[in-house]
Amino acid sequence: MAKALLGYVGGSDPRVLSEMRRLQQRVQDLESELVRIQAENDALSAAARHGDSLLESIDVSQAEPALA
Repeated sequence: MAKALLGYVGGSDPRVLSEMRRLQQRVQDLESELVRIQAENDALSAAARHGDSLLESIDVSQAEPALA
């Protein structure tokens, strides 16, 4: 299967070539999606770290009571 994805399949059967191209495109699409999701995850992790540091900077002893 890996050889088929890399394009090392011999023969000129149009169905095999078509399937190989389809699988190569699918792999490329999945790799692009993975890069996008990793970038989104990194951004969310950074935002979560920033939110944690913001919460830690609040001095609870000096906080005013909430209005009811």
